[in-house]
Amino acid sequence: MLGLGLVQIPPVPYRDPATAIMSNPVVAEKNRFCGSCGEAVGRRRDNRPGRTEGFCRSCGTEFSFTPKLKKGDWVEDQYEVLGCLAHGGLGWIYLARDHHVSDRWVVLKGLLNSGDAEAHKTATAERNFLAEVEHPNIVKIYNFAHHPDPKTGVPAGHIVMEYVGGKSLRDLIVERRAHGADTSGLPVDQVIAYGLEALRAIGYLHSKGLLYCDFKPDNIIQSEEQIKLIDLGGVRRIDDMVNPVYTTPGYRVPESELRNPGPSVCSDLYSVGRTLAVLSFRFGFMREHLHSLPPRESVPVLARYESYDRFLRRATNIQPDLRFHDAAEMAEQLTGVLREVLSDIQGRPHPATSTLFEPEHFVDAAAGSATPARFLARPRPADAAAALPTPQVDPTDAAAGILAGLSAVRPEEIVATLEAAKAPSPETRLMLARTLIALGRQDEAVEPLEAFGARAPGDWRTYWYLAVLDLSLGKYEEARARFEELYDHLPGEAAPKLGLALACEGIGSLDAARHFATVWQTDRSYVSAAFGLARIRLVQGDRAGAVDVLDTVPELSTFFPSAQMAAVTVLVGDRDVADLDEHVLVDAGSRLDRLRWKGLYGEATDRLAVRVLEAALAWIDSGRRPARRTWLLDGPLDDEGLRWNLERMYRGLARLAAGRADRHHLVDRANSVRPRTWL
Repeated sequence: MLGLGLVQIPPVPYRDPATAIMSNPVVAEKNRFCGSCGEAVGRRRDNRPGRTEGFCRSCGTEFSFTPKLKKGDWVEDQYEVLGCLAHGGLGWIYLARDHHVSDRWVVLKGLLNSGDAEAHKTATAERNFLAEVEHPNIVKIYNFAHHPDPKTGVPAGHIVMEYVGGKSLRDLIVERRAHGADTSGLPVDQVIAYGLEALRAIGYLHSKGLLYCDFKPDNIIQSEEQIKLIDLGGVRRIDDMVNPVYTTPGYRVPESELRNPGPSVCSDLYSVGRTLAVLSFRFGFMREHLHSLPPRESVPVLARYESYDRFLRRATNIQPDLRFHDAAEMAEQLTGVLREVLSDIQGRPHPATSTLFEPEHFVDAAAGSATPARFLARPRPADAAAALPTPQVDPTDAAAGILAGLSAVRPEEIVATLEAAKAPSPETRLMLARTLIALGRQDEAVEPLEAFGARAPGDWRTYWYLAVLDLSLGKYEEARARFEELYDHLPGEAAPKLGLALACEGIGSLDAARHFATVWQTDRSYVSAAFGLARIRLVQGDRAGAVDVLDTVPELSTFFPSAQMAAVTVLVGDRDVADLDEHVLVDAGSRLDRLRWKGLYGEATDRLAVRVLEAALAWIDSGRRPARRTWLLDGPLDDEGLRWNLERMYRGLARLAAGRADRHHLVDRANSVRPRTWL
């Protein structure tokens, strides 16, 4: 499951438990804090080591950082303690053998301070929560045992859980930097793969009414090819407003949000976003960027992957309302980002069907385009808006079935039917708005959109149709601003990027190329992105780049012939004779021959063939000659061959001409171009 089968992640070998035991179990002074008020305790003073036991100077709560179990101890005559593995925010973690169940390795997690009543309370709550948890990406809980504190004799609780033999994600990134392989972070596709698996586990907890609260790299272990969440000490019920909240600076939401309204699904997902950022690049997440991210241009991975940058900024937004509010939604957008990243890394598309948008309507918008020049010209505002994908109809909407049956009805009839609805549903209003926009009645589309927005406040689809409306009116600046916000909200979707690219093209911004390229590089079904990118390349004066883009349209695509004819137009159209050469002319002819071999030859390609032959004749007339005898469109590339070929093509087009004047013109052209003969 790791990385959805798309990412190759080196497995982390299973670690022999015996080698994981700490030789000197000591809590580092920098990690010693009061369990009650959070103040630093047990720190060095006057060159004297900090005390491992004592009382907090701030609130008076007793603290102890001394392990309560040692090698050879037995817990409830079942678990033989072998030593300490690590320490966490709520207690020491010990390795033990379960002599009642096949001598299996287990982990015992105890309290940092057995004399802390609040810690006892938290441990009891943790036990109850964990009894409900069973997920492949969350550590398994076997039992809950007690053992007398050696100092006070008071029974101390210990959670008995499975041993996960691997390395934490924190260990992986520390090792990577220590070996000098990369000073920034783990590979971004690997980080995203970890994030997707973690979101499955977090989403499972949320479905059980639980919050994780303390998500961070230290609490995620990779063993072989699987990751697991460990150290569930911070887990609490969503509606728990009494028990203390255990979080880690740098990964938690602002303190004010923790106090009011308290931890939430939103704050859990915030910590996931912070963790992905920490794993991806270096930044001062504990100091200058405690609740922010560095500028995109200062971080190479964010500068390279704009969608990933926008994803992280939404996940960690300082305003809770602008973050993700559902683990499945967050995972869906992250999956879209992963496909973009992999397309860039591997140099091949990674398409997927969107669950939010229908396919693009470029086929409908381009219907009737008889000449390839239509595809190379900036689209009219109405055509640009019509080509965009539309949001899918909510299947739970009361009118979903009726609306599906209107797909083949004329737009005018759809409007009449929807306007006559006595109790319009949300989807009815949206369909009415988009149909009115398509008919050019934008002013009338505002009312149903406002009615939908009032009934579904915060729904992104209202903003989508407002952006499409602006685009259809040629209000490119307004449309660009709206599509920018939609891109921020849905960073893994192609549709907002496509809308943003069209708006940028409308105002003459070369940013359009970046967005067109991202969409096309990821998914070849968005053919409008290929033609859009080719248009931008032409504006930049890069004919070769435009042809390269058009050549990537798949042969199975409906628009493959149009793409090839557009490429021919780029090669020979509006081009000075001095810029032509034998290679360009032969390339253009070969493309037309290829279409003919595929049975895709027609009047449009015949007219384009005439343009190629005319350009070749002008090239010959300028005194240029091919290096060797060359053929172009079934004839030799020389003066006589081109003239005979052109005459044949003109007469063929004349036979297909619909009008008398056009037919006479073509015949005259054929007579004027044919070689001189005695007949």
